[in-house]
Formats: sequence, C-alpha cells, structure tokens
Amino acid sequence: MKELGSLLKEKRENKGVSISEASNDLNIKEVILENIEEGNIGAFKDIFILKDDIKSYAKYLGLNAEKMLDEFNEYLFEYTSRIPVKEIEKEISKNNKTEKEELKVSSPYTKPMKKYPKQYYILIYAIIVVIIFIIFFWSIRQITINNQETKIISYVK
Repeated sequence: MKELGSLLKEKRENKGVSISEASNDLNIKEVILENIEEGNIGAFKDIFILKDDIKSYAKYLGLNAEKMLDEFNEYLFEYTSRIPVKEIEKEISKNNKTEKEELKVSSPYTKPMKKYPKQYYILIYAIIVVIIFIIFFWSIRQITINNQETKIISYVK
C-alpha cells in the first residue's frame, strides 16, 4: 500500500498539484488523500469507498485506474491472507450471534422480556417476604391493642 501511495504522491507532486487542490477537485477530504499517500490502510473503515477514492485519485492524476485497483486488490489479498484462520472464524461467529439477535421479531404491541441476573430476583423475593412479615406483625399488634382497649372499656362499664 505504501508503494501505491508513494506513486500517487510522486505523480501529484510532479504535476505541481497541492493536496488541497486535489481534495477540492475530487471532493475528497485532504486527510483521506494524505492517508492514501502514506499507505495508512487502518485509517479507513470501508474498503469499497477507499477503492473508489483510489480510482478517482488515479484518474485525476492521469494514471491507469484499473491497474492501480489491481495492485490495491493484490495488496489486500496479501494483507488478509496473513490473518489467522481462528481469528476469522471467531469474527464470523461473533457476527452470526449479532445477526441472530437482530433476527428476533416481536410484536410492536408487546415489549420483549428483559432477563435479569438471579441476584436481582432473590433480592425482590426477600423484600416481598420482609414486607409480608412486617404487615403480619403489625396486624397482630393492632389486634392485641384493640383487644386491650375493649377489655379496658368492659372494666370501666
């Protein structure tokens, strides 16, 4: 990629075109052109857009755009063939998991159920049990207080 970028840079400088002029003429950001010339493949998220930019840049500089794309494709093949197969399989399985999650369809009238950890449910149950005990003992206390009041009233009569 660096060879491709240096060829583009050399051709641009030989033509006497500044990077800002090329950027304005091609409607491509200067940073992108600089990264292409420096061979920074990691600065690009989308290879297809990068290919279009390289093709446009090569045409603009009067180079054979198809030949430049072929060289870029060869570079990409060499670059990606060095990635270990296990890493590729791991990425594919990760992508498959996200696709399965996206494929879950639910009715627009119902909300999908949220799954909470077990500790959350245990805490909720514990709180409910404590509230029930408080209500139970409060009601027993109220009953005993009412019974004592009725006894006092009966003694007074």
